[in-house]
Amino acid sequence: MAQLEHANITVSDSKATAAWLCEVFGWRIRWQGPAMQTGFTVHVGTDQGYLALFSHAGAKPSREDSYRTVGGLNHVAVFTDDIDAVEDRVRAAGFTPGNHASYAPGRRFYFDDSDGIEWEVASHQQ
Repeated sequence: MAQLEHANITVSDSKATAAWLCEVFGWRIRWQGPAMQTGFTVHVGTDQGYLALFSHAGAKPSREDSYRTVGGLNHVAVFTDDIDAVEDRVRAAGFTPGNHASYAPGRRFYFDDSDGIEWEVASHQQ
């Protein structure tokens, strides 16, 4: 069986994004340094997997609807055992949780970060 190791996402500031990911999700920086095309990358996550956050001075925000763009990133989902605590940290980081919903067997909510990346937080908590 194959296992997802990482995904690579372009962000406006890889260090700033990594900082709030560590604060909100309890992740850690696994590696950081110069990257291709004179950019900078931070690997942030857990021992099992991570996100490679790439930033480059010439990167521009997408104006396309990711759900209507082949190859678009629709959202990144994380799972937690304490959804209420994560939601509190999302708010403390300056983001607005929304689209709350219950599903079998738990709850979820979404928020957009400062780069317009949509995040889903899910839990088996009722």
